[in-house]
Amino acid sequence: MALSIWEALAVLAAGIGAGTINTIVGSGTLITFPVLLATGLPPITANVSNALGLVPGSISGAIGYRAELRGQGRRALILGLTALVGGLGGAILLLALPSEAFDMIVPALIALALVLVLLQPRLARAVQRRRDDNGTACRPHGGPVLLAGLLLASGYGGYFGAAQGVLYLSLMGPLLDEDLQRLNAVKNILGAVVNGVAACFFLFVAAFDWTAVLLIAVGSALGGQIGAKVGRRLPPTALRAVIVAVGVVAIVQLLLR
Repeated sequence: MALSIWEALAVLAAGIGAGTINTIVGSGTLITFPVLLATGLPPITANVSNALGLVPGSISGAIGYRAELRGQGRRALILGLTALVGGLGGAILLLALPSEAFDMIVPALIALALVLVLLQPRLARAVQRRRDDNGTACRPHGGPVLLAGLLLASGYGGYFGAAQGVLYLSLMGPLLDEDLQRLNAVKNILGAVVNGVAACFFLFVAAFDWTAVLLIAVGSALGGQIGAKVGRRLPPTALRAVIVAVGVVAIVQLLLR
């Protein structure tokens, strides 16, 4: 499908916005997906093109957060493998299930994630007190509860991905003894893995629009660097506020869609 110059500029701008917000929080899909639909792409083609185009942005954001990733290599590997399995499962579901399958559950899921993000400091202290009482240490990868949660969140990410980063941060916050910026760095790795595996799957089995993919790819790569510069400077309270604000917008947009 041929895009007009104005449509192409809109898709490129959406890619920059999505790459920026994905690196800081997540939910960039809520910017690019409606723009792709507005250009006339069918929903599944738009979703697949979006997933392919956002891969460079995820990688760019992860590179921008490389300082916060130091010392987290093994954790990123274990959580990344979990995300890979979940993301592939979600990509398969995208082609097997109607888009209405998640329409009702996703807003509730994001709302729960926002509550967990808001309560994260208190929950983390409660979890640490329980560990102290039991004489146990925090597991570097969060244990089976976190792995199971990430598997499901990555499945959703491979399927659609709006507010996927919010889900990741809400799961890791209470279960990993790290500050929010270092968790955000891991979140960017997980997003890159899920988008990457979904993209590889879609290349062979789904229809997509190369023009839209390339425009979003260029835009999201630029946005990933912008998001890293902005996000890394935010104090934890401000970053948490941005996460909640983006999550609320995601819920409203999903309910009105």
